[in-house]
Amino acid sequence: MKRSSFNFLILTCMVTFLCFCGCATTGIYSIEMNYDAHYAQVPSFMQPGGKELQSIIHVVEFTDTRKIDDPLVIGRVIESGGAKVLVLPRHTRPTLAVAEGVRQYLRKAGYNVSTVGPKWDLREETMQQAVTGRLLIGGVIEQMEINCRKSFPTNTYTTTIKMTLYLADSVSKRIVNQVTVQATTSLDHVLFSEGRLGDQAALAIGDAIEKVFEKEELAKAMREILQR
Repeated sequence: MKRSSFNFLILTCMVTFLCFCGCATTGIYSIEMNYDAHYAQVPSFMQPGGKELQSIIHVVEFTDTRKIDDPLVIGRVIESGGAKVLVLPRHTRPTLAVAEGVRQYLRKAGYNVSTVGPKWDLREETMQQAVTGRLLIGGVIEQMEINCRKSFPTNTYTTTIKMTLYLADSVSKRIVNQVTVQATTSLDHVLFSEGRLGDQAALAIGDAIEKVFEKEELAKAMREILQR
């Protein structure tokens, strides 16, 4: 009898804890969204060789074209009671996070990538020549939604990212290729945490970036610029 009561008490505590984790409300959620390219599967046609190994690629901060009042807002957490709490990135901006993800992927592939370069608004007429290389990469974030709906017994995480990457020759001031991709992730988990929300954001950014560089036509355009 005592053992049964003890087991019931343990079960009650567990349910209470899970409800608290899934339903606690805060004023704002702040997440890390750092894509790690360490485990990225780089296609063989993306691997550099010859002169490409000696060239430098400039990846500039992306442009945000989402129709949103505050560009720092990247999603919402819907509490169990229906309240919507904003999700913001921690220590970065969405445009910087995606650009840094592209840099990480290209370094993983074996390229020399610079974090310093001319700013670019993706128009050919405003393009400035890079000082130490001619390949310029920029892009647009068209959609970024990192959301979670809290519920019992599980919380549902959903992420959508849509972006376009531009390749340009900064010497001839010409856009030579562009690719638009969309990536989505979904996860059901019994617990809620900002860390798990950030993991889903990083996963979606990585999926989008890897989809971009799966295009052989894009890789060919990169090689042609780097070999000039």
